[in-house]
Amino acid sequence: MEGQLKVFTGRANEPLARKICQHLDVTLGDAEVRNFADGEIRVNINESVRGSDAFVVQPTQPPADNLLELLLMIDALKRASAERVTAVIPYYGYARQDRKDQPRVPVSSKLIANLLERAGTDRVLTMELHAEQIQAFFDIPVDHLYSTPILVDYLEKRGAANTVVVAPDAGRANRARGFARRLGDSIPIAIIDKRRPEPNRAEVMNVVGEVSGLDALIFDDMIDTGGTLVSAAAALVECGARSVTAVATHGILSDQAVERLLHSAITEVVVTDTIELPPHKRIDKIKVLTVSPLLAEAIFRTHRGESVSSLFI
Repeated sequence: MEGQLKVFTGRANEPLARKICQHLDVTLGDAEVRNFADGEIRVNINESVRGSDAFVVQPTQPPADNLLELLLMIDALKRASAERVTAVIPYYGYARQDRKDQPRVPVSSKLIANLLERAGTDRVLTMELHAEQIQAFFDIPVDHLYSTPILVDYLEKRGAANTVVVAPDAGRANRARGFARRLGDSIPIAIIDKRRPEPNRAEVMNVVGEVSGLDALIFDDMIDTGGTLVSAAAALVECGARSVTAVATHGILSDQAVERLLHSAITEVVVTDTIELPPHKRIDKIKVLTVSPLLAEAIFRTHRGESVSSLFI
């Protein structure tokens, strides 16, 4: 694209945006985001963006202000005559509400997609959607990246011999199988059989597969309250697993998650910086990897009109 590449960010994860800019060798765009006394959000773009190719880096985890900041920044850029605006959403909030699983509930993921399009978004760049079909909620291009290369690189350097990759439920079995294949052709998988009586609460029923004497690697897209993860780790140890490591793209770590992980059978928790982890949650057991090189490469290729398909792994 001919327009100048510009990268902006809201307040949800400014450190990640700055890392992306370092990889791209560009200066972070000058935008002011603040709150009025009554809590309303004020966005002001302090530089010309006319004819530019603008990217807004902003994950949309709670509170809802993060989503609203993204929408307001997109609207401001479009009204300032940016040629194209791409929403770079490292973590797509409300992704777990992707269908009507009960009467009289919203399909929140679809509503978010509608809001982004209505605000003027031209395309979306996101990472590790909880439900891949969310891409179909958009009528604009969506580039869906995976953190697999970054996670695999770290685990290979650490050593992946005698490892079994564990899917936290049957729905994640295919992703776990693909992750195991990236680690090594001989890496087996196991599956946690669980039931979920209510949101944010799961009961482990059984471990399907052989884990005895192996280092278990639980692979998931996110860690929220950590309750399911801790229960799965206990079940794996009971079945003879030598150690348990948890790997996930999004470290939400809400409620008492950090405390649960600290006192669990899990030896290491590996997450990425799609969501900024505050200092009080950075315990020694948690390792944070950056996805900035991957997002920067996708932004660069998008700006240049080059293929990004090789990044979809």
